[in-house]
Amino acid sequence: MIHNVRELNKFKNQYKKSMEAQYKKVLVCAGTGCVAGGSLEIFERLKQLTEEAGMPVSVELKKEPHEEIAFKKSGCHGFCEMGPLLRIEPFGWLYVKVKPEDCEEILEKSLKGDEPVERLLFHQDGKAYAAEEEIPFYKKQTRIVLSNCGHTDAEAIEEYIARGGYQAVAKALFDMKTDDIVQEVMDSGLRGRGGGGFPTGRKLQQVAKQKEVRKFVVCNGDEGDPGAFMDRSIMEGDPHKMIEGMMIAGIATGAHEGYIYVRAEYPLAVKRLQTAIAAAEKQGLLGDNILDSGFDFTLRINQGAGAFVCGEGSALTASIEGNRGMPRVKPPRTVEQGLFGKPTVLSNVETYANIPMIILNGSDWFRSMGTENSPGTKAFALTGNVNNTGLIEVPMGTTLREVIFDIGGGIKNGKKFKAVQIGGPSGGCMTEEHLDMPMDFDSLKKKGAMIGSGGLVVMDEDNCMVEVARFFMNFTQNESCGKCVPCREGTLRMLEILERIVAGKGEREDLDMLEELADMISKTALCGLGKTAPSPVISTMKYFRDEYLAHVVDKKCPAKNCQAMKRYVIIEEKCKGCSKCARQCPVNAISGEIKKPFVIDADKCIKCGACETACSFGAVTEQF
Repeated sequence: MIHNVRELNKFKNQYKKSMEAQYKKVLVCAGTGCVAGGSLEIFERLKQLTEEAGMPVSVELKKEPHEEIAFKKSGCHGFCEMGPLLRIEPFGWLYVKVKPEDCEEILEKSLKGDEPVERLLFHQDGKAYAAEEEIPFYKKQTRIVLSNCGHTDAEAIEEYIARGGYQAVAKALFDMKTDDIVQEVMDSGLRGRGGGGFPTGRKLQQVAKQKEVRKFVVCNGDEGDPGAFMDRSIMEGDPHKMIEGMMIAGIATGAHEGYIYVRAEYPLAVKRLQTAIAAAEKQGLLGDNILDSGFDFTLRINQGAGAFVCGEGSALTASIEGNRGMPRVKPPRTVEQGLFGKPTVLSNVETYANIPMIILNGSDWFRSMGTENSPGTKAFALTGNVNNTGLIEVPMGTTLREVIFDIGGGIKNGKKFKAVQIGGPSGGCMTEEHLDMPMDFDSLKKKGAMIGSGGLVVMDEDNCMVEVARFFMNFTQNESCGKCVPCREGTLRMLEILERIVAGKGEREDLDMLEELADMISKTALCGLGKTAPSPVISTMKYFRDEYLAHVVDKKCPAKNCQAMKRYVIIEEKCKGCSKCARQCPVNAISGEIKKPFVIDADKCIKCGACETACSFGAVTEQF
């Protein structure tokens, strides 16, 4: 139990020495992706082999320093494309795509000796990269929020404290007034990392000035965007950083109760949060009279059912209260009447994780990164048709070109870059002309896109942008809570039109109707989900209108992606007239005479492909 700041510092120094005494560390990625790839099996196998070799092994940080090899289940390293991942310290070696059968060689060369396993290192352009920080994927990153992920035991509060954890809480409690805390966050320019980028300091200020005695701090860990997993990785890999940020928000605003809203589809994140909260309570860092300051703060976890609309503030608080997650008309705003009708600070995981570092290092330090109006760094989930997928963190203002081609390693299979969907279903498409545009809140907003929670889905020349718009509209329509007519009915009409277009049944008038509906929905929908639902359609129609026209006028998909527009034809010169294709057709769409070329009736054809499979002469082919 840590009773005061003196004991916190003693605890820190004690465990820091213990960490330094671990002459080698094996950090096995225990994020969701690597766990799914078998990383826990690798952890157990390598630990077992090391113990059988008679070498000193530990899996928990001890109070008294001991020379030993430490085995740690770390958070997500970020390089998901290459998982399962394993890092060996003090060398900083990163092994990629590790398998259980690699453990014997790792033991012999890297744990018994000081030699890397060459074949397990990351290779690019004929070069092997031993040190993790030298790998191009990591070299251009600035990992601040993610600094502990992949470098510490994800479930050990001792390691978090040894690395300076909860020092920001101590500073906020004893060295700063509440107004000073609010002002420091305001001066830092920190903007919400989960959506439109509202200034975090202003939220704290607005809640702090409310006269209500009972206030709340709420963390949005719902993260519903397809392809986004930044918040999940922070909750899994460094939960105490987020918890500490929530505590500081409570100190600044006079709130003594916090809620973490996390989707039930994140079971590992829920488990790590439960472990972290229990450890903080056991150490006296959560609960009553924290560090003998007189400040009380409790945290609860609320598991959501995975409704995208619950990313909206009032819907989220309604869900915590036990009601159906639906937005309400504003004002009053969440800062005035949020959870249980009380003033509430509501931000996402990444936003709270920034606050402790701002308090410790100062607003000037934070402003030294990023742009003037968007300071700091931003975590992105880089997915899609890019060579190096994974979780990255870069300064605000980094260009798409740097992210996709330097960090991401370019487009897969040498294909041509076409677009990137940024901000998920609420965002928009950026094209080749935007590759050198800085990624920050204001620059993207001017182009009709938004950072959102930070999903980046990269697309190549084979992606159909009409189908991309249909996919995101289908997602948004399914996730609409149905409370307001513009979103409930408008998105359904847009989806019907898009489905008609990709089915080859669209007309030119449909494009005008899509634009009219998009304008109406964005202006009249009740909440942010509805207002931004048309964004993928608007941006794809703006930058890829020729593809829409090809679908509705020529009835063709230029990307050869829309299966409804595919048709099977028989090449007359290759057809031997054997009738095998006709005999295999389930709808009798093929006709002809033996030893003469057969033909396919396009109106009858159901595009099952049975004829192409049956033909031994390559006479049946697909055409778009």
